[in-house]
Amino acid sequence: IFLLCWFQPSYFVVMESLEKQLICPICLEMFTKPVVILPCQHNLCRKCANDVFQASNPYLSTRSGSTVTSGGRFRCPSCRHEVVLDRHGVYGLQRNLLVENIIDMYKQGSTRYTLKPEQPMCEEHEDEKINIYCVTCSAPTCSLCKVFGAHKDCEVAPLNDIFNKQKVELADCVSMLVGNNERIQAIVSQLEETCRAVDVSSPSGVFAPLR
Repeated sequence: IFLLCWFQPSYFVVMESLEKQLICPICLEMFTKPVVILPCQHNLCRKCANDVFQASNPYLSTRSGSTVTSGGRFRCPSCRHEVVLDRHGVYGLQRNLLVENIIDMYKQGSTRYTLKPEQPMCEEHEDEKINIYCVTCSAPTCSLCKVFGAHKDCEVAPLNDIFNKQKVELADCVSMLVGNNERIQAIVSQLEETCRAVDVSSPSGVFAPLR
C-alpha cells in the first residue's frame, strides 16, 4: 500500500475504480452509513432500502422516527431478488461493516493524498526522481542512490514492476476479505434460520431441561 501511494496517477485511477464500487444503486451517491447487505449480497444505504421498501409496500402503515415497519418485502434494485423482511423491517437487515470500513479508509486515503505531488523526488538528491525500488531495504529510491548512495550494494528492481506486483497482492487481499465476508454472512443467515426453527418448534420459546 505504501508503494501504491508513490504512483499518484495510478493511485487515483485505483481510487476512482474503488469509488464506483461504493455507489448506492438507489441514490447514486457513495453509500451512507449504516449500509445494509441484502440476502443476494448486494448493498444499499439503509435509508435507501427503507425508501424502496416504502415504495413497494404503500399499503403498510408506518410511523416516522425510530418506529420500524413490520414485515413486508421488496426486490433488490440490482438483481431483482425478492427480499423478505422480518418483524424488524429494514432494521432487521444486517449491516455490512466491511463496506462501511472500506468507505472510511477510502475517505481517509482521498484526504491524505489529494495534495501530494504527482512525481515524488528523492530526499537525498533533490533533483532526482524516485524511479527504482530497493528490494533489500523495501523502499523506493533514485538512480543516484543506487550508484553512489546508501543503496549502492542493495538489490533493486524497476519501480513499476514492484508497483504492479503489490497492486495484485492488494487486490488478492481485498478479494479474500470479500469472500470471507460472504461466508460469514451465509453462516449468520444459517444461524438465524436455525434460531427461527427452534422458536417455532418450542412453543414456550425455551429448551426443555436436559435429563
